[in-house]
Amino acid sequence: MSIASLSRFTVPLASGQSAASQGMLMPKLKYRFRIQFENFGVSAGTTELTKQVATAVRPTVTFANQTMEVYNSKINYAGKPVWSTMAIKLRDDVTGAVSKLVGEQLQKQFDFYEQSSAASGGDYKFTMRIEMLDGGNGASVPTALETWECYGCYVTTANYDALDYSVQTQAEITITIQPDNCVQIGASAGVGTPNFKQTRSTNITGGGGQLGG
Repeated sequence: MSIASLSRFTVPLASGQSAASQGMLMPKLKYRFRIQFENFGVSAGTTELTKQVATAVRPTVTFANQTMEVYNSKINYAGKPVWSTMAIKLRDDVTGAVSKLVGEQLQKQFDFYEQSSAASGGDYKFTMRIEMLDGGNGASVPTALETWECYGCYVTTANYDALDYSVQTQAEITITIQPDNCVQIGASAGVGTPNFKQTRSTNITGGGGQLGG
């Protein structure tokens, strides 16, 4: 009886829309994520950067609204999509690994000593991968429930944080990243197209992950 009662912890739907005992689906949790970087800086690896991420955001896209003037009214249609910048907050570790990688990336974008810029965007742009995980660790390998691959990224702002004798919090570096394009992979459904990218469908658990079902 208790399990049957928990199956009613959801919004009632019309007959035929959903199973009566479906219950609520388990939500993705904000703290179960991983950020990976490719071609960031010039060092051999960026694993320390991944481990020192404190906060991050998922992509935001905006379609420019366009208007077509017609006889007695207006018709609206979607213009070009624009991907907004994303702020990543990093813990500044005592070994200097994070600040070194950030400094390398900034130096790739612009040589501050020689006052020389990169010849092209391909010289300094990197790929960032944002993964929503299921909580697995150690012997249980984590499963990526959703992945955002952000291409053509570069750092627009690097904020090395304020110092203050009166506080005891960690020093952080906040970088603001501008992508050219973002692709969502591994989600169970797409928006508006049947050809939604599913190249990592092996990471999707069909029909499971319910709360109180």
